[in-house]
Formats: sequence, structure tokens, C-alpha cells
Amino acid sequence: MSDLIHFEHPLNERIRTFLRLEHLFLHVDHFRPLADTWSNRAAIDGLLSIITVFGRSDLKTEILKELERHTTSLERVRQQPGVDMQALGQVLDDLEQAIHQVYRMDGQIARKLRNNEFLTTILQRSSIPGGGCNFDLPQYHFWLNQPHEVRQNQMSEWMYELHPVREAVVLLLNLVRGSNLPTQERALQGFFQKTLDSSSPAQLIRVGLPRNSAIFTEISGNKHRFSIRFLEVLGTGKPVQTTSDIDFQLTACIF
Repeated sequence: MSDLIHFEHPLNERIRTFLRLEHLFLHVDHFRPLADTWSNRAAIDGLLSIITVFGRSDLKTEILKELERHTTSLERVRQQPGVDMQALGQVLDDLEQAIHQVYRMDGQIARKLRNNEFLTTILQRSSIPGGGCNFDLPQYHFWLNQPHEVRQNQMSEWMYELHPVREAVVLLLNLVRGSNLPTQERALQGFFQKTLDSSSPAQLIRVGLPRNSAIFTEISGNKHRFSIRFLEVLGTGKPVQTTSDIDFQLTACIF
């Protein structure tokens, strides 16, 4: 485990969506292997949220555009001296494989899952507080009481449909996060702001603080500039900006 806690802030809607998808996939990963019905409910909730995200826009096109943009950018790097050609070649191979797998997906992402009557019924009832009760969703109650192996196999089948796009999102976020070296900065009296280089638009701001720090961050910004407030919790009241100077690690991810 890293000695730092990283706080991230996306600077465009595409990265914002990718981060949400990453969060939801990790949510499903945590609860999916567990045998109890409440963990299975949590895993299903995560899956339904993923389906909802994919239903809001044509993310397949957005993901393919981003994969192709990264490929074009990295192809230019081949001409630069001192490049680790083996590492570059591996990343380009990974991008090519991701493009191929996403292209092969039939229609819109999660189309089959959105057309699954069982999942759709759960999703419709989930908007009602307590709508997942056994009298509201008897088929869901029946499914939750099937043997653990049966539920695991079904979850694996549903998640398999999303595997290519998940791999693509993970690859893209890894490239973004690794696109720039962190710098050591200091926030005076708990505040830091910076203007970004318009010739190299940043996509993501990452702030690293020691894991044992009593401070957390609130980041706001856009492609032109960003600001960071360093907050502390005093009792049970509203967090307040610290008056101390805070040393932290900053990465403006530009790729």
C-alpha cells in the first residue's frame, strides 16, 4: 500500500465518466466473490449503476476515440531519442488489442444487459426506497437464495459482456495517471492554485498526502486553472480550511 492517499479531480467529462466506471467496477469486484445475500445485492447494485452509466451516452465511440488518440500520440514518440522502445511497443500493442476488442462489441455497450428483463425489473424498483424487498421482487429474492456457485456463474456471465470496455478504461486511466511526473508543492495557509499550460491540456489533477495526515482536499478547476483547498475536520462540525502550510505531491496528468 502506498504511503500516500491520492485525491483526484477530472478536468473533462470523459475522464469523469472513466473514473466513475473504475469506481463501480471495483465496487462489484469487492462484493461479487462474497457468499452472503447482502453482498450479492451490493454487487448487483454496482452492476446496475454501470449499466446506467453506459446508457447515458455513446461511450463506445468516446472510448474508441480516446484509444486512437493515445495511439497516434505514442506513435509520434517513436521518433524521439532515448525512448524505451520495448515498453512503448508493449503499450501500443495493448492499445491495439483494446481497440480491436471494443470494436468487436455488438452494438452499444451493455445492450444485452439493458435488455435483460430480470435486471431491468430490479433497476426500476431500485428507485423506490426499500424497493428491493422480497415482496416487490420475488424473482430477485429467489435468485439471492440460489447456491453461491449459481449466483457466481450468473454474475460472471453478466460481467463478461463488459470485460473489453473495462480493460480499455483501465488502460486509458493508467496512461493518464502515468503521463507526468509528480512535483512537490506547498499550499500556503491551506490554499493552492495554478494556471495550466493551454498548449498541453491537463485531463486529471492528482494530489498526494501522507496517509496519516489529518487533512483532506477539495479540488475545483477546469482546463485553464485549478485550485485546491486543504480542509480539516474539527469535531462534528463542517470541515474548515486549515491555516497551516501544507506540503503535498501534485501531478497534472496531461496525456
